[in-house]
Amino acid sequence: MKNRVEEMRKYLGLNQDEFAKAIKVSRQTVSSIETGKYNPSLELAFEISHFFGKKIEEIFIYERGKKNEEK
Repeated sequence: MKNRVEEMRKYLGLNQDEFAKAIKVSRQTVSSIETGKYNPSLELAFEISHFFGKKIEEIFIYERGKKNEEK
């Protein structure tokens, strides 16, 4: 799943540590989300979307892969 977290965080002028503190996670979690190595829980995705004042689907972009298309 792709996301726009880094883009939106930088737009607000926040570094990863500041953003992590604001959403109550570690800086490493923010880094992993931004690089696509970790998909946040639904609760954290809502927290992030609330922080930015956006809908979840405006931040997190789900792309169906071949694995899902075969079903």
